[in-house]
Amino acid sequence: MLTVLFAALPFMIWVGLLLAPWRPWSTRERLEVDSSPMSVADLSGITVLIPARNEAETIGTILAALQKQGNGLQVVVVDDQSSDATASIATAFPHTRVVGGRPLPEGWAGKLWALEQGKSQVHTAMTLLLDADIQLLPGLLPALLEFKQREGLHFVSLMADLRRTSFWDCLLLPTFVYYFKLLYPFALSNSRNRYVAAAAGGCVLVDTEVLRHIGAFASLRNALIDDCTLARQVKQAGYRTWLGLSRGAVSLRPYSTLVSIHDMVARSAFTQLGYSAWLLLAVTVLFIVAYGGPFVLLGLSLTRPWALAAWTAMTLSYLPILRYYRMSPLWALLLPLSAAFYLGMTWSSAIRYWRGVRSRWKGRVYSH
Repeated sequence: MLTVLFAALPFMIWVGLLLAPWRPWSTRERLEVDSSPMSVADLSGITVLIPARNEAETIGTILAALQKQGNGLQVVVVDDQSSDATASIATAFPHTRVVGGRPLPEGWAGKLWALEQGKSQVHTAMTLLLDADIQLLPGLLPALLEFKQREGLHFVSLMADLRRTSFWDCLLLPTFVYYFKLLYPFALSNSRNRYVAAAAGGCVLVDTEVLRHIGAFASLRNALIDDCTLARQVKQAGYRTWLGLSRGAVSLRPYSTLVSIHDMVARSAFTQLGYSAWLLLAVTVLFIVAYGGPFVLLGLSLTRPWALAAWTAMTLSYLPILRYYRMSPLWALLLPLSAAFYLGMTWSSAIRYWRGVRSRWKGRVYSH
């Protein structure tokens, strides 16, 4: 009897996930570019604010893509103490101002300090916060602006399409988006509930007055998960936010090796858990039961039906992400392997923290 009860646990976890009314596994929250010809958009009400630290490889591509979005768009690049040609490349583009970043003060995260320095250069009604590795395909920014105005939103963000060029990024990057959606269900984040908020910081279109009202970016200067922190402050101030997927915002940063993906995940995984060892243990137990349980129980005839049902529900929950990114459904069979890597990277993040390193990124170490 106890064996059957244990076998039912992973089944209940995965079926419960599929039946959750907010559908965290769904990809229905999305914004794509219309492929039909469209008139040249007036973007004179938007300033693009780009924090850039050693982004010589991508900054030219990013700025060239912005030139194709429409007329009147202003761009501000904050050169965050780069040691490469980031500033000189950016200077060559029209309607682009380059701000030389000052040294990072104590108590600030690098990206937020760069945005804080650049915000004084924004004099338009809206600000597009854009990472220096996010390329916008033609028509994406006009579509984002039209959607924001039509829905009466104050803050809209897009989860960029991450590059998939190797076994490791195919195995782990769709799972990254999948876990993000489980942790921050888009339907709940996009609701009027002020206590659930999320954003993808690589591409955010926000009313400039909203940023001023909430005191950004000084009000969240030490936040390592700055996008979700910003969205939470915007919602708690009474404004409306929206987060969705898009294939029209493309990340150019390569994550083709396990080491590069580990560094990306480990810099904030333990932060997501509030640096709580108890939550880390709870997540570990949950992963073992949810992913390891069906695999182990397949070997017992008494529990095999439960294990097969749980595995089927698990696979069904992952298929929408694979379908959205136009990947083979066979990758769903490797979801337990991907989960094992993510659990390991979360433990790695915790061990870093216990050794005194809160986060490490772009050559900077943030201690606690």
